[in-house]
This record gives sequence, C-alpha cells and structure tokens, in this order.
Amino acid sequence: MTIETLDARLNTIVAPDARVESLSEDFEFTEGPVWHPHAQHLRFSDISGNRLYQWDAETGISIYREPSQMANGNTYDRQGRLLSCEHATSSVVREEDGQLKVLASHYQERELNSPNDIVVASDGWIYFTDPTYGRHARHGVERPQQLDFQGVYRLHPEDLTLQLLADDFEQPNGLCLSLDERELFVADTTRRHVRRFALGADGRLSGGSVFAESPAPDGLKLDSRGNLYAGGPGGVHVYEADTGAQLGRIGTPAFCANFTWGGADLKTLFMTASTGLYRVPVAVAGLPLFA
Repeated sequence: MTIETLDARLNTIVAPDARVESLSEDFEFTEGPVWHPHAQHLRFSDISGNRLYQWDAETGISIYREPSQMANGNTYDRQGRLLSCEHATSSVVREEDGQLKVLASHYQERELNSPNDIVVASDGWIYFTDPTYGRHARHGVERPQQLDFQGVYRLHPEDLTLQLLADDFEQPNGLCLSLDERELFVADTTRRHVRRFALGADGRLSGGSVFAESPAPDGLKLDSRGNLYAGGPGGVHVYEADTGAQLGRIGTPAFCANFTWGGADLKTLFMTASTGLYRVPVAVAGLPLFA
C-alpha cells in the first residue's frame, strides 16, 4: 500500500512515505465512513454484512446497528443526527432519539432505485444520489427498477419535499459540495468521470461538465483546501482543486469505495476498501460534518 505521486503538490497533502495501516479486514464490503467530531468515533457500513459498525481509539470496532437494511452512504446533519442511504429499502433515513425516520423512499409514487451517497449543506438541505446498485444481489436486494432513470436529488430536511436535480447519469455515485457550496460534484462511476455543476440559490443545477476523469470513481469529498478526492480502484485518487489535474493516489490493497477524515485534528484519512478499514496520516485536514 503505497503513495503514488504524479505531481509534487501531493507531497504537501500526504507524505511520500506515509504508512497505510489496516484496522481490520474482517468485513464483507465496507462503505460510508463518517467521523463524529465531538464523540471522536468513526461509523461505517458493511453493506453485504447488513451492519453499521463503530470504531474509536479506546475500544476498537463494535456493531452499531444491525440490521442496517444494507446501508451504504452515511453523513451527519447540522444537528449531529446520522443519515443513512438504505439499499434494501430504497430509502434515506435519519436517526432521531434512537429511532429511524424515513425521509425519502419514492419519487412521483415510484420507489427510488437505491439511495447511495449523501451530503448535507449548511442550510440543512440534503443531497443524495440514486443509482441502481442496491437492486442487484451483490450489494442489495435483487428486484426490478421502478424509475426509468438514475438521478441526483435535493431533499428538504423538515417538510421532506423531494426535488429531482438531474437525471442524465448512468450510475451517479459519490457527491460533495464545494467549499463555498456554490458547486456540486457528482461521480458517474460507469462513465469514469466526475462532473461539476453550478448550484443555484434555489438548489437547481446548471452546467455539469466533466471536472476530472477518474477510474470508476465512487465516494467523493473535498479537503479543507478544496482538493477533490475520489475513491476507486487501487485507493483514493487526489485531484487539484481548480483544474482537476490528478496529483496522485493514496493506495489501498483493494477497491476503495469511500473515505473520510477523522482524529482530533481531522488529519487521519480513514478508508473503506472492500473487506477492510484502513487509515493513514495526512498533512491537510478534512472538514467537520457539523460544529
């Protein structure tokens, strides 16, 4: 597991000799890692194992939720509530006082495909992608698709109004907001690229040109400098903030579906890669999900 440097600017983000450490390789397919900035713990999905796990430095790994309805992507909202994308139920759910509330499951009276990845803006609006992966046996429950497209949505956190923002994807996957929240980046895994949209005040998208070519991009996030990271084959691929030029790759021993920053200074990169959970120290911090 090595750091592959394509541009010297990567050396200011992660040291060339940084060591990627395995925390466990005993899962079925890991995804959706999120760091709680106050409790200092990591939660992540094992989709095929139908569980959510928790890791912290003192106690290690424990089961957090079982069954998880084959949850994939997770995030926290601005109140610190955990949101999850459930493959088995085609739903977005929010944890409230120990109970799960369904926020979205249908669009125009048809089941969503299988919500995949999710982010929350500073104003509370929820954005998520809806490919078909959770309707296949490997990472979900095999069943026919009801919608005839794969889209990106915006969801109001209180009245649960669901707005379709774009539907011209083959398999929309990871997504993230720019630092100023005026742009939305979305991975289209099958087409092997990341698109960049302008995000209007009303939440509508415009543009959508390709920002970066990437080999099967999965989870997406920005660091505190605005550099874009994409999970994918061989690890986490890092792209320069403005131009989309690839700077290099932080290696994992298998396909890296997703990642997040944690630790007290948000300078530990946690990576979920196939059956494993890994971490590596980095020089540039990530962004907290809530204050």
